[in-house]
Amino acid sequence: MGDSRTGGPELGWVVAGVDGSADAMTAALWAAAEADRRGQPLNLVHAMDTEGRDLYVSAEMMRNIRRTGNALLEDAAAQVAQRFPGLRVTTELSPLEPSAGLHDVAGGHGTIVIGNRGLGGFTALLLGSVGLRVAAGAQGPVVVVRAAGEGVDKGVVLAAVRDRADLECVRHAARAAQLRTASLRLLSVRNVLHLGEIAQEHEQQLREVAGRIHEEFPGLTVTEDIDKGSSVAGALVEASRRADLLVMGGRRAPHGISPTLGRVTHAVLHHAHCPVELIPRVAKPAPTG
Repeated sequence: MGDSRTGGPELGWVVAGVDGSADAMTAALWAAAEADRRGQPLNLVHAMDTEGRDLYVSAEMMRNIRRTGNALLEDAAAQVAQRFPGLRVTTELSPLEPSAGLHDVAGGHGTIVIGNRGLGGFTALLLGSVGLRVAAGAQGPVVVVRAAGEGVDKGVVLAAVRDRADLECVRHAARAAQLRTASLRLLSVRNVLHLGEIAQEHEQQLREVAGRIHEEFPGLTVTEDIDKGSSVAGALVEASRRADLLVMGGRRAPHGISPTLGRVTHAVLHHAHCPVELIPRVAKPAPTG
């Protein structure tokens, strides 16, 4: 990662999942535009989920699966090249299942971009689906692109701020705003029942985060707002109507059989009106004793 004091963290390469669905192609084209802004390559990945199946899948079927996968990648690459002729595009046919295949290519620094619906592996974002597993298990940023999020640019990147621990997430949002020549809106949602010292502390933490961003990104227009409501997810979804990208920390439970996203994150992914970028943020374990 780059030095945040000189314009924020450097944004890495971009990885998009391709499965032949219209939503996945929409996401791939969004990913291409993002890679172009970053000056980074776009990696198109089709995950076949064939690893370990050689013993009970015929050679002919395996050839057909690979042939279909390569055709999907070639078609997606051609559509990207038509829209972004100068962009460097690579394709990869992965034997892994979709979630593992995307994580493998992205590593810890690449940004994964997926559609909110798809065919085969990239299904609708319902609990237990591949899309949520990709978002919950990623070591780096994940963007979920909804078809409804396409349209006229708003010129705003929205960043959700809960507390000081979201500073790195907001730095990422600031860098995204810089690349888009957009403004950055910091939005914190305070429960209307939180009064007195609790409310003051909430506001202080937002001011601290905003102050750091003003220092580190002096040329960026930054606004800060506090929404006093009862639903964090509802406030973020409504604010996403007026944004090109919503960046938020993807809080994950530190324990359990498999990674899971928090209730608010899950709701925002379902209902946001613009693409949502999740920056990994592991929740602190509860104190014991």
